[in-house]
Amino acid sequence: MTRQATGGRPVRVTLAHVAAAAKVDRAVVSRVVNNDPSLNIRPETRQRVLAAVAELGYRPNVAARSLRTARAHMFGLFIPDFANPVYAEIIKGAEAAAAALGYVLVTGSSTGAGLGGYMDLLGQGRIDGLLLAGAEDEAGLIEQLDRTTVPWVMLNRRSPSVKRYVILDDERAARLAVEHLVGLGHRRVAHLAGPVGADTALRRSAGYSAAMRDAGLPVGPVVAADYTPAGGAAAMAALLAAPEPPTAVFVANVASAIGAMDTVRAAGLEIPRQISMVAVHDLDLASYLAPPLTSVRMPLEELGRRGVALLGGLRPDESVEEVLDGPIELIVRRSTAPPYDA
Repeated sequence: MTRQATGGRPVRVTLAHVAAAAKVDRAVVSRVVNNDPSLNIRPETRQRVLAAVAELGYRPNVAARSLRTARAHMFGLFIPDFANPVYAEIIKGAEAAAAALGYVLVTGSSTGAGLGGYMDLLGQGRIDGLLLAGAEDEAGLIEQLDRTTVPWVMLNRRSPSVKRYVILDDERAARLAVEHLVGLGHRRVAHLAGPVGADTALRRSAGYSAAMRDAGLPVGPVVAADYTPAGGAAAMAALLAAPEPPTAVFVANVASAIGAMDTVRAAGLEIPRQISMVAVHDLDLASYLAPPLTSVRMPLEELGRRGVALLGGLRPDESVEEVLDGPIELIVRRSTAPPYDA
């Protein structure tokens, strides 16, 4: 931000301006802005500095700070596909956390320049850390990342050879969904699963199977699909073609559920009168589907925030194996009901 100096010429707001407004030394302002953990000042002094920063609209000179600290003050987040609405929530949380640390978040996907561009930025020192939500050639990628000198974390995914991740409790989410359907009286509960081999899909399938066994019910049928409406539509068609179609379906992802619901309607069936449906991830769009979709709300924004927080304090060679302890909640809407013949 700039201020008007005498004569009308704009002047950039500096540490000196903030220090004068807050009645502290410039060094104190610098250490507050940079979140220096060793700074020992009274809470009211810190609040006075932050208030002056907000009032004057002070923004750090990122270029100068990068020269002083040898940091780019940029984090990267690589996702499989921008079309999946779930990632919008994760990005929102990651961006907010990065901004709070004085960093910029650079987001890319496999549909753009690809991960190679990110690896180039890492090699050039232009990214200080990387959150990885999905990529092809995972083995080769991990080998490359291990050769870097910056921290990186897998976000909501695990790999057998990697002990550096933060994930959500997908098994618990799946259990909530299936227990809801069973509690309504459904006994033929199918699973429209995620992609074969995907870590999130494996965890959600494990939760589905465990909940069915606990209820004394047969597991299956299970049909895999990618996390897209088209994938969900095709998988739902396969479930409807079974000799004894299900009365309820647990869908691994809300995007897949959109396609699955379309297939059910195209077959002349009613939701939930003939088929109940519940999916993982509660997004705003779930309320506007026809009928509104029962879903499991997951702490997606918190996942993004936690990933960035780990990058901000993680050593390049440090391990982290974390299941995020965030709220998971079943949001009941009109896509689920007792079976019609119950």
